Amino acid sequence: MAITADDILSIEARYPHVFRRPLYQRFGPLFLVAGTVLYLAYALWFFSMPQVLRESHWERLPLFLAQWISYDLQPEFRLDQPEITPKYPRFSALGENPNPDWVIRNPDGTFTVLIDGPAKSVTFDKTKAVIVANGQTVPVSLTGGKPVISGPVPDWITAHDDEIVARMGFVGEVRVTVDRVKVRKRFLGWANFVFDTRSPFFGKPAGEVASLLVSGPELKPGTSNIALAADNIWNNAQWQHGDVWTKLLQTIVMAFLGTLLGGIVAFPLAFFAARNITPSGLLSQVLERFFDFMRSVDMLIWALFFTRAFGPGPLAGSAAIFFTEIGTLGKTYSEALENIDDKPREGVQSTGANGLLVQRYGVLPEVLPVFISQTLYQWESNTRGATIIGAVGAGGIGLKLWEAMRTNSNWANVFYMVLLTLAVVFVFDNISNFLRRRLSRTLHDYNRLQAERG
Repeated sequence: MAITADDILSIEARYPHVFRRPLYQRFGPLFLVAGTVLYLAYALWFFSMPQVLRESHWERLPLFLAQWISYDLQPEFRLDQPEITPKYPRFSALGENPNPDWVIRNPDGTFTVLIDGPAKSVTFDKTKAVIVANGQTVPVSLTGGKPVISGPVPDWITAHDDEIVARMGFVGEVRVTVDRVKVRKRFLGWANFVFDTRSPFFGKPAGEVASLLVSGPELKPGTSNIALAADNIWNNAQWQHGDVWTKLLQTIVMAFLGTLLGGIVAFPLAFFAARNITPSGLLSQVLERFFDFMRSVDMLIWALFFTRAFGPGPLAGSAAIFFTEIGTLGKTYSEALENIDDKPREGVQSTGANGLLVQRYGVLPEVLPVFISQTLYQWESNTRGATIIGAVGAGGIGLKLWEAMRTNSNWANVFYMVLLTLAVVFVFDNISNFLRRRLSRTLHDYNRLQAERG
């Protein structure tokens, strides 16, 4: 049966909300997309993003990332001394008497440093240096008062007036002047992560260390080798495991203590702030504005304030989390109370119970799972937040992380602490999720049992 024009008009008249929608409903999605595009374009212009991206030093990114997962050794050879001898930095990863197999003293008096085997190396004496890399051999004369390259200069070498710099990629670089040769050789991994150069276990193969721990003679009289090894690891001067793990524990305690105290204070205040429970509308408004104030001041600002009041340390961090959580948990608790089903409360009231018993048996069983779930989530979140506020002096791993970053030369230690923080956040995230799932199942079983009894 064909639909006539009158039928169409009749349908439109019966369903005006479908066929005669307001302009904002018909074109709302289009306006939303257009507004988003315009806002992004404005943000790109406001922050000068094209210029920032164009002027960024992207070539530094690979080296920066390499410093997280590697370390370098920097022997220096003075050519203006009677005898050429390698000199290493004071805190070299090789220990007090380094003798690496990649630094070779040749029979003719020259030195060869193997940066990446023979394919990338430098051989030198007081008069000349020969740099080998990328299948090319580049001789450098050192007798004319400044280093001079004989022949064309490859693109991986930069020739300054008084210095030749040969960059060999990830494995390192060579710097040559008339009075010295400095080599930077990079290795994958973390040097001396277990034992530092002061330890009697330093430099020993893993099998020999295991043998000493199990049945070897005491390396320190009166102390077992196992206890000595544990002490050496904990007090590793280069990686500072003991201090790092202590600061990490401080971060965990800060998050737990601040969240716990915030929840304890917010719990009773939320009942007075909930409009459907408190007998005073003025009190409810005052507490709601109080919660807004406490959570509107960021945790980082609270941390800055308390570090001035108490000095740097975990007390300031715990106080910052505590104050923030009063506002956050107080707001979420009161909103949960305002959304309860009034029937259980009315049922308890009908028995003549006093106000405290009404809240205990008519309100609390309904909102307690929500309270616990919200508190667990905030605890998990504050574990991450405690790391951030530590950077401004509030103690914990964040302060240690900031100290390592400020040196701009210890990025492997930074990466180590970042990995520890990620591991802790991952563990607490899973613990929080597990507890929330168990709580949800327990509540579901309880409600089903109550329904069956009813």
